Amino acid sequence: CNLCETRKNFVFGTGSPKADVMVIGEAPGADEDEKGEPFVGRAGKLLTDILKAINFTRDEVFICNILKCRPPENRNPNPEEILKCEPYLLKQIELIKPKFILCVGTFAGQTMLRVKETLGRMRGKIYNLTFGDIKVKAMVTYHPAALLRNPNWKKPTWEDVQLFRKEYDKEKSNTR
Repeated sequence: CNLCETRKNFVFGTGSPKADVMVIGEAPGADEDEKGEPFVGRAGKLLTDILKAINFTRDEVFICNILKCRPPENRNPNPEEILKCEPYLLKQIELIKPKFILCVGTFAGQTMLRVKETLGRMRGKIYNLTFGDIKVKAMVTYHPAALLRNPNWKKPTWEDVQLFRKEYDKEKSNTR
């Protein structure tokens, strides 16, 4: 797609290549484009705090985005860009083989669930997804950048991530 013409860095992802949990956002922002790493600005610090609150570190999860290049002016990803970048994301899922995916934001949720629902309709539920022979449980919640703009969404996000962790713990105890 054309985003390679305006980006500074290709933002692939960061974290453990053996992660049980993947966090997927929508696209790199200005800080991410500058550093070549996802979720490094204020929203990244908030994501780190959210993960820490449910007993995950950034090092034990894998963090990436639907798009690997920053859209100009931080605009929303368009369908063509999502379509062009999706094979990279699917390859990441294939290589990492996560058991859980936390989608942060509307575009991440819509892309991963293959729906056009609002964030309000997608969040608060556990979804069973399949990527080839990889079965994954997924959940959708608010993007950390949205929480910075609207602190009222912090409580529902906290409820979502607590449910996510509870489901993760339940799955872990079932596989022992």
